[in-house]
Amino acid sequence: MSASEDRCRLVLILPDLSDDAAFVEQLSAALQGGDVASVILPQYDLAEQAFQARAEKLVPLIQDAGAAAMICGDTRVAGRAKADGLHITGPLEELGEAIEKFTPKLMVGAGAAADRHKALEVGELRPDYIFFGKLDGDIKPEAHPKNVALGEWWSSMVEIPCIVMGGTDVSSAVTVAESGAEFVAMRLSVFSHPEGPRVAVAEINASLDEKAPRFNA
Repeated sequence: MSASEDRCRLVLILPDLSDDAAFVEQLSAALQGGDVASVILPQYDLAEQAFQARAEKLVPLIQDAGAAAMICGDTRVAGRAKADGLHITGPLEELGEAIEKFTPKLMVGAGAAADRHKALEVGELRPDYIFFGKLDGDIKPEAHPKNVALGEWWSSMVEIPCIVMGGTDVSSAVTVAESGAEFVAMRLSVFSHPEGPRVAVAEINASLDEKAPRFNA
């Protein structure tokens, strides 16, 4: 087990950039900054064909860096782009169908658990991970306290890994790590960093190396 796998790891969420060339440039820089466990690609307002074209450009880039490429929602795009998994934010029925149909060929993560009751219902379906927060929920410098509290509660009692949404400041990654969550998701803190995404990812990993609790401690 490497040092980064022994503590909370970074998950990147791609922002809503205007063109695919900007996506490639920004993502390439981020992936050069250090350890990234996975990258989640939201569809935003793209039509399916445009989303597929974007995914086909970005999925190989992500995989070549050793990270898992997760497509948000669209199972057809995930299959055609040869992604590693699906991030499902829809109702339990949609999540259950995706798990039944695609596991273990694809990872299936759950992103619609807003409270403990819903999280436990999601957990009964045995997704590969559960996500606390919204993909575009980084609206303040700090991680949302509710999501951090859910991550702490979940990680203390359930074996299914959890991802907690961070804030717009890179320092929020450590707050999430201290909850016991296996992964912290970052979006604007990386892709809107004044020194660029490569520096942001390096800073986040350095702070997690220094301050994140170790899982086997």
